[in-house]
Amino acid sequence: MKSNNFSKIMVIGFSGSGKSTISKMISDILNIPVLYLDKVHWLPNWIENDAKTECKIVSSFLKDNDSWVIDGNYSHMSYNERLESADLIIFMNFNRFNCLFRAFKRLFENRGKTRESMADNCIEKVDFEFIKWILWDSRKKSQTDNYKYAFEKYGDKVIIIKNQREYDNFIDNFKSKYQVFKV
Repeated sequence: MKSNNFSKIMVIGFSGSGKSTISKMISDILNIPVLYLDKVHWLPNWIENDAKTECKIVSSFLKDNDSWVIDGNYSHMSYNERLESADLIIFMNFNRFNCLFRAFKRLFENRGKTRESMADNCIEKVDFEFIKWILWDSRKKSQTDNYKYAFEKYGDKVIIIKNQREYDNFIDNFKSKYQVFKV
């Protein structure tokens, strides 16, 4: 790791691994804006945005902010530009069954609601396609090649979090280093 002063943080990884949660926590501690790529990709009521509009939104966010947290993969959304600009890349590499468990936990915690990291009226759901995505499709070589590229090209900026213990340790260390306690 080159730097200990992070102002541009990219959080990537598998669905259900906790990307949005850790992104929000980092954003709150550092008092910097967070961009949830799920919120860019999805329009209200689970309608997909068009790729050109998505790229414009992400490019504008990168241009308009000196510091940021960006949560999500979406390789068509200025992925290389995000990797290059980031001074820290967090890869949430939880195993598939842990991700599925966490997705169901999130479903029950947000039943009937829309998460902050989603577009309006995208009520939390776990359907067959999403389960298939978590367990198999997101783990295919065509998907994981983007992670491999990030490690190979930007390995000095990458932290890999593989389980809850590592997640908790990262959060504890990050909070103790960066959080300002108000008196």
